[in-house]
Amino acid sequence: MLRDAKETMVRNTADVPWFFVVLVTAAIAISYFDRQTLPVAISAIQRTIPISNQQFSWLQFAFLIPYAVLYAAGGRMLDIVGTRKGFMLIMLWWSGACALHGLAMNFGFLLAARCLLGIGEGGGFPAATRVVAEWIPTQQRSTAMGIINAGTAVGSVLAPPLIGLILLTAGWRMVFFAAGAVGFAWVLWWSVSYRGNNQASIATIDARVVAKQLSFMDVLSMRRVQVLVFAKFMSDSAWYFYLFWLPKYLYDVRGFDVKHVSYYAWIPYAASGVGSFLGGWLSSTLLKRGRSLDFSRKFVLGLSALFMPVVMLVPHVPVGWALGLFSIAFFCQQSWSGLIMTLPADIFPLSAVGSVSGLIGFGGAIGGAIFGVVAGFLLSHGFGYGTLFFIVGTFHLIGFLAILLLGGKVYPLKTPDLLTIESQS
Repeated sequence: MLRDAKETMVRNTADVPWFFVVLVTAAIAISYFDRQTLPVAISAIQRTIPISNQQFSWLQFAFLIPYAVLYAAGGRMLDIVGTRKGFMLIMLWWSGACALHGLAMNFGFLLAARCLLGIGEGGGFPAATRVVAEWIPTQQRSTAMGIINAGTAVGSVLAPPLIGLILLTAGWRMVFFAAGAVGFAWVLWWSVSYRGNNQASIATIDARVVAKQLSFMDVLSMRRVQVLVFAKFMSDSAWYFYLFWLPKYLYDVRGFDVKHVSYYAWIPYAASGVGSFLGGWLSSTLLKRGRSLDFSRKFVLGLSALFMPVVMLVPHVPVGWALGLFSIAFFCQQSWSGLIMTLPADIFPLSAVGSVSGLIGFGGAIGGAIFGVVAGFLLSHGFGYGTLFFIVGTFHLIGFLAILLLGGKVYPLKTPDLLTIESQS
């Protein structure tokens, strides 16, 4: 009986990390559902609040700039207050901000609500990366992050049909109220379920102590961090364009209405979830089969970047083929994204993971904000979506070349490495 009790305890302890992965995956799904509420509901909102293409781009800018700033600041905050309390505060903020959209009576109110949502959601992925660093061993981290990153697909897949249903039955304001309520329910789940992992080796504890001595500027001055920030800047310029403009492209160019978007717009997002999981799984499999950490991460990153230019063909094919091409691009983008956000946990001790992942996400959000405004400007001045698809089709290749040529090897930094960084600064 005692042996059975011990075996049960060991089994339950082993299951705990993956329960937390599921918990965080749910949060990321809610995050992406919340940020899709506006793009999917935009056609209905425009009947109440007139919004031009340029104004639509400013709504995305209002989300992404504070999102970028709080990605970096939120990551640092998480390193200070811890994962449990930090993630709870983050979700409370963004759920309230999402619900606030439903009270908008004009463009200015909608702009302010979008800004508040960006502030809250900025800490989501740094918190997710910290959970992976706290609980998941190196050989399984890319799989865990792939599962978490697949939450982006779950939220995005559910958004078109569920938002469409609410739009047709209760109006666009209820979309935001319902989304906020789901976030508040998750906070309760998190608060009673999550706990930190205090088990660590002497070497890991030693490295964490040294990492805490590094300032924010010490981390920012590292070339490998700068390269990852640049790579995320490039890739997320494309990703946020797809994320925010795909429903509008289907409305404006392909003649879709709310029902059509509800029926078909989820398909590329479903592909993104599969890509997120398979990219992480492939990298973990290579690692388990004896390939180096450096090769296991970079091989899958390169493979993902290689297929991104397929979006250049979107304007030249029928709508069914266009959705297929979007699906390939979304698949590869989220395979890429999950691995990029695994690298901070691969390289840095836990006490610096939030800061590094926050900076990387900051770069991505800034890229998305800048290119979103550029997209709105180009569309308002006679350029078509074909020009935009051609441009974004190159971004992942540029980011991967930067990692390959300038990023150095991927390996866990130890105490001597961190002391060298501190002394150089």
